[in-house]
Amino acid sequence: MENLIKIQSELKAPKDQVNSFGKYKYRSCESILEFVKPLLLKYGCTLVIKDEVKNSGSYMYIESTCIFKDGDDIVHITAQAGIDPTRKGMDIAQCFGASSSYARKYALNGLFLIDDTKDADATNTHESAPKVANKAISTPEQRKELAVILKAVKECKSIDDIKMLWDSIEPGEQAQTKAIFTKRKQELA
Repeated sequence: MENLIKIQSELKAPKDQVNSFGKYKYRSCESILEFVKPLLLKYGCTLVIKDEVKNSGSYMYIESTCIFKDGDDIVHITAQAGIDPTRKGMDIAQCFGASSSYARKYALNGLFLIDDTKDADATNTHESAPKVANKAISTPEQRKELAVILKAVKECKSIDDIKMLWDSIEPGEQAQTKAIFTKRKQELA
């Protein structure tokens, strides 16, 4: 695995994408792959990524596996992301694609030791989210969506279920339901 160590130490995957709404930079799965491909070629290694749709209770999620091969040595790294097929503004293919991209990104982060501690996913406190969230439940449809999330939290049977559900909801919904998620997590611990 000497070549994996070299790639991990040489890989520079800058945050080259910008979220104009949240005003933060991030890296995508596609940009990580763009920066890692020349290093794979340089060291004669291969990388294959595969996705599998799975269920946990009533929740669907994508499990992405990165398979890194260096000669006879093989390393498998997996990551998961929840799928919300009813997400507003997305058709079913886009929901699955977004979850796939998210899971692949985090599998790649694990494989290549890409540190996301300063990434928006880790540090965005969504300070404006409560205001957005308060406005977000103004319609009966939006209140129903929040009720579905709260019911789903209560139905979670493990910490992994809680994490997958948390990852599948939007920042405004996270801000509104954080206390419920925290309480359920403590109950399951």
